[in-house]
Amino acid sequence: MIKDRPVIFLALAQTLVWAGLYYLFPALLVRWEQSLGWSKADLTAAITLAIFVSAFMAPFAGRLIDAGKGALMMAGSTLLGGLCLLALSIVTELREFYLVWSLIGVAMAGCLYEPCFALLTHARGANAKQAIILVTLVAGFASTISFPGAHALSEAFGWNVAIRIFAAVLIFIAAPLMWLGARAVEQNGIAQGIKSPEEVIHRHAYLRRPAFWFVAIGFSFLALAQGVTIHHLLPILYDRNIHLDTAIFAASFIGPMQVAGRLAMMAAERHVTMHEITIACFVMVGIAILLLFATATTPALLVGFVILFGAGHGIVSIVRPVIARELLGGDNFGAKFGSMALLYLVGSASAPFVGSLIWEIGGYDLVLPVLIALVFAGLSFFLIAQRLSRLAEN
Repeated sequence: MIKDRPVIFLALAQTLVWAGLYYLFPALLVRWEQSLGWSKADLTAAITLAIFVSAFMAPFAGRLIDAGKGALMMAGSTLLGGLCLLALSIVTELREFYLVWSLIGVAMAGCLYEPCFALLTHARGANAKQAIILVTLVAGFASTISFPGAHALSEAFGWNVAIRIFAAVLIFIAAPLMWLGARAVEQNGIAQGIKSPEEVIHRHAYLRRPAFWFVAIGFSFLALAQGVTIHHLLPILYDRNIHLDTAIFAASFIGPMQVAGRLAMMAAERHVTMHEITIACFVMVGIAILLLFATATTPALLVGFVILFGAGHGIVSIVRPVIARELLGGDNFGAKFGSMALLYLVGSASAPFVGSLIWEIGGYDLVLPVLIALVFAGLSFFLIAQRLSRLAEN
């Protein structure tokens, strides 16, 4: 696995695009709120818009992967993301802020985990899991780069310059790595005889399967809970009287805990099924948010939150494409996973703004219990999907 150079290139590129396009928003949210004078709801609506755009572009991205154009799409999307960050550093009006983030959403659709994992699964089939694990092990450090990196650069040069530095990294480092890695994976997959779109029968038949909708909605509930937690993490900790430096330190450790969770999954997968690991993901995230709620009275529980949330959040990145292939089959996988990603990303897209709306009603003491309920509702949907899939096989 270590000698798999194309996957290593993809892993490094994924680390940088996640740091620059996704985690940069929560890392700079408090600074934007203070310096731009816009409300939390106004600001978080921008990342909501970005992820909504990404969600509705996801099926199109999947079709490009099925057509053999994944490498061009992923490298071009990374380049677009870097250019958008340059524009973001000079915005002065809220409508400009929204416009740039909508374009970042287009970039996200073409270069984050969903297209990367769809490309790997399309090219390598059942053998893609090890490559996906390697990518997620490395990219798990994206938040460790983004939170302290954005904080240090903003303290030294201002948030505008910090964004420009992230933009340069995407343009000059991440985009070439993405092209080299994705192109090599794609060519190797095509050489092994991956099915062309013309060979795929009943292209959208999976949409008529109840198991598809239950598993997609289940993961979208989890995405909503995780998204609210991540994008509101610094304000939540501030609300609980956690010092900013401590909050940033805790947020930066979510990435390493993602990696630790993935390593633990690798050690445990010979003893438990992927379905059992998926159930554990939901349970860990639910308990983690419960611990975050309790930090108001017991700040030391923040340690438990970081460990469980990071581990659960990290493992779900691996299990989603694997579970999707197990429940839905591998034919035409780019389109299938793209459609599943649409609902997942809708949940993620809704998260920042929905979190702000609930906060306006009852503060974070209302937000966190709602998130716990969402996680366990998502688990229920996943268990139903699992049952329906087994009935269909029998």
